[in-house]
Parts: sequence; C-alpha cells; structure tokens
Amino acid sequence: MSALPFDAYPVRPASYAASLGRTVIVIPHPDDEALGCGGLLALLRQAGQPVAAVQVSDGTMSHPHSVDFSPVARRELRYAELRHALAVLNVDAYDVLYLGLPDGQVPSDGPAFDEAAARLAGFIIEQQADTVLTPWRRDPHPDHRATSRLTAAALASLPQPPRRLEYVVWAWERAAPDDLPQAHEGTGFRLDVGPVLAQKQRAIAAHRSQLAPGIITDDPSGFLLSEHMLAHFAQPTEVFIEAPPTPAP
Repeated sequence: MSALPFDAYPVRPASYAASLGRTVIVIPHPDDEALGCGGLLALLRQAGQPVAAVQVSDGTMSHPHSVDFSPVARRELRYAELRHALAVLNVDAYDVLYLGLPDGQVPSDGPAFDEAAARLAGFIIEQQADTVLTPWRRDPHPDHRATSRLTAAALASLPQPPRRLEYVVWAWERAAPDDLPQAHEGTGFRLDVGPVLAQKQRAIAAHRSQLAPGIITDDPSGFLLSEHMLAHFAQPTEVFIEAPPTPAP
C-alpha cells in the first residue's frame, strides 16, 4: 500500500532499545510478539534489559474446525510455540501472564475486560516496567484493538504509568486510511533491527502452526500467514508509535 506512512518514519539505531528499560510486551495472539517486535525484544535482552510478556487471547481460533486438535490442544500448542519463540529471543519463556481471553472475542468492555485490565495493571507494577509494548490502537483486527484498549485501561489506573510503544502487525496489510496513525497520536519511528534480524526470523519460525504447511492439517479453513504478509516482517526495521504520556488518575 503506497499510502502507508511507515516507510517515511525516521530510523533510530539498534542501541535505542537499551533506553526503554524494563519492558512488558502485551500480545493479542501467539506470534504477534515475534512479528511486531521480535527484533526489539532481542535487542532489549542483548542490552540486559528485563522483558516480561502478557498473552491476552487463548489462540484457539486459528483452526476452529480441527477435530484432531481440540480447543485445549490448540491452546497448549500455541502457548508452547509462544514459549519457544520467546526463548529464541532470550526472553524468560516461563514468566508469562496468560489472561486466557477468548480468541476472536477479546472484550473491549464489561466485567471480563475490567478483571483483565486489573490483572494486567498488577503485572506491570510487579515487573516495575519502564515501557509497555502493545498493538497499534487501530491495528485492523478486533483482538488487537481490544488488547490496545485493555492496555490503555491498565495504564490509566497506575499513578505513574510507563511509556507506551505501539507496534504494527495487521496495519501493513489491511489498514484503511482511518486506521493509520495521525500526527497528534504519537511519534512514529522505525527501529534498526538488522543486527538481530536472523534471530527474529527464527522466533517467527517457532510458530509452526501458523506457517505453511502447518501442523493442524485437518481444517482447510484454518489460518496460515501468507508469504506476502511475512515479507513485511523480514525487513531490517520495525515500526513503532510512541503514544503521548497517559494522564495520571
């Protein structure tokens, strides 16, 4: 899409990652962490910065009609792939908060939303996060948008909210003009992840159920990442929008 602004964003050096400090990444589905900011996570760990992860959805709806893999089996497979990817990026794969919200139906309000936001806020405090990574607020997938709302609610409840960097996944492919960032919504930049690009690609490859030929082969309607989609994440830069500071409550 020629109208995408991301390629015009200024490039910050790989060394910038170290300035983000202790970081929590909030992930809608297993694989979004590797696609959207696998390079940043690897650079953070190279710089000795702690990274912790929050998995929002249960990941079960990529292959909803599988008989060979029950919903529980799909969930456990995708959680295992997430742990593998995080390990590749040198993130502690066993220090993950699993919110377990329904894939495809992550709530944007209501009691389940409020409970999840409270759990997320508690985790951010526990991790003493300086920075939180979350999907771009209008990333064109309902679970990504709900995850952004969840993160915003959690941060708004904190007396001293950390920085919020928003990463891009589906906006590369599906963004309508109104989905794209506006100047007043934050500062866009590209991060040089060239030094760790091979590591990022290995983390993406850990999500075998989402890559052709796949593991769950009895659901012809199941989701697999296309080569065209994957090409966006083989670039030596990653896109971020730093949101304005969250007002204290």
